[in-house]
Parts: sequence; structure tokens; C-alpha cells
Amino acid sequence: MPLLPLLHAATGPYQFHWHIHPDVVLLCIFVEAAYLYMVTQLRDVLSDAGRVRRSQVLMFSGGVLAVYLVAGTPLHDISEQYLLSFHMVQHTVFTVVAAPLLLAGIPVWVWQALLRQRGMMPIARKLVHPVVAFGLFNAVMVLTHLPVTVNYSLNHHWFHFCVHAVLLVSAMIMWWPILSNVPELPHIAAPLQMAYLFLQSIVPTVIAAFISFADTAVYSFYEQAPRMWGLSPEEDQQLGGGLMKLIGSLIYWGLIAFVFFQWYNREQAADAEPHWDEVAEELAQLGLTSAGGKK
Repeated sequence: MPLLPLLHAATGPYQFHWHIHPDVVLLCIFVEAAYLYMVTQLRDVLSDAGRVRRSQVLMFSGGVLAVYLVAGTPLHDISEQYLLSFHMVQHTVFTVVAAPLLLAGIPVWVWQALLRQRGMMPIARKLVHPVVAFGLFNAVMVLTHLPVTVNYSLNHHWFHFCVHAVLLVSAMIMWWPILSNVPELPHIAAPLQMAYLFLQSIVPTVIAAFISFADTAVYSFYEQAPRMWGLSPEEDQQLGGGLMKLIGSLIYWGLIAFVFFQWYNREQAADAEPHWDEVAEELAQLGLTSAGGKK
């Protein structure tokens, strides 16, 4: 269905004009500029700095763009004032799109420079441990989707900004065991990655089910908000829970499949490589070498 008729179908005072959010625009510009300065100018300062791949720059910039699209466009206005479904899409993009792109875009030498600072390595080692990273992120997910938290954040802009920041940072920590390129704090093995992603896909599903199957409106703010597109509060939260589950499941299970096939191909390639001890034994049996491997 075209977007324009949907916009005209909205009810209430909202007219869907494009509102510039200076705080979000300035924040995104600052983060992108700081990143580009870091990978171009500071790279020369660090004598052991490695190269920066173009794909890393594109991924980081894509993460910044994802943050802007859900925090600096009308999608943010609708999510903050009218529809829970848009709110859920916003949070899902923060955690499963923006966070992994930002993390994957930061070169290894940047992390290593930070980890060399006094006291950083012990803290980082604890934070990115798979159990801690998993528990921390999912605790944040549950706490930030409690009715009292959501209602308060929607009535206090500063707190809503803090919620988004905490969600994004905790999501980057959660993705570390999967995406880390730092030898000192490496990612976990492929089989464990698949198990980790499978477990990670469960908690958002539980939250989505709680929202989708509730008999009444879960969040009083959205129950009292002006309606758009004829959606009742119950229909809105059912849509929000469904979108949260769908987007998260597609990304997590898509990554599980990707990790599996990458791991399978590596195992196949390893099996295809010659095992030199077996080759030496066969040569010895043919009389071409001695048992000790010499002619």
C-alpha cells in the first residue's frame, strides 16, 4: 500500500511533517566525523596501527545511518508519541542492526589501543565473557520493556535518550562474542556461536509474546495516545510484538545459518588438506623414505 494514503489515514493531531531533530543529527555527525578522523589521522599516530578496510568504514557508517533512520526521522516521532509498533521496530534496529554494524566497523588496532589503557583489559575481559554479555544485554532488554520504564521514558525525553544509549551499548557488548576481531578478546568458536545466537533469539521472542498475547494494553502511554491508521492499542501492540519477533528471528537465524555454512566449509577444507604424517607413512610403505621420514 502506498505510504501517502496511509499518512492521510492517520487520525489525531499528527500531520506527519518531517521534523529535524538537531540533537540526533549533531550526534550522528559527531560520531561519524570522530570515526573518520580516528581511522585516517590517529592511525598515523599509532605506530602499530593496521590497515582499515573499506568494508569496515561502510559497516560503521551503515550503523550510524541506522541510528539516524530510527532516531532522527518521523519514525521516531511516531514511536515516541503514537504507536508501540514503531517503538518496537526502533529498539530492534538499535540492537540487531546498528549495534553489530558499529562493532564490526571498528578496526582491531583501535580496540587494542583502548585495552592498553590502565585497568581496561580486566574490565573488558569480564564484560565480553559470553555469559556476562548475554546476561547483561537481556537484563537491559527486560528492564527497558517493563511498563513502568516505557511509560516513564516516553514522558521524559532525557530518560528515553539514556534508554536508547544503554540499549545500544549493551547490544554491542552482546555481539562481541560473535564479531570480535581482537586476538586478546577473541570471538567464541563456531558451534558455540550458533548456540549463543539460538539462546539470544529466545528472550526477544518471550518479550514479544508477552506483548502480543496480552488481553489489554500493556503500556498506559500508548493506550491513551492518539490513534493512527485505525489501529487500536491492542492491535498496535500485537503488531509491535510480531515485528519484534520477526525482525529479530530473521537476523539471528540468518546468522546461525551463515555461521554454520562457514564452519562447515572450513571443516571440509581442513579434511581435504593432506595430513603429512599420513603421507610420510604411505611413502615409507612404498619404500621411498625411511620410517623416520628420511630417504
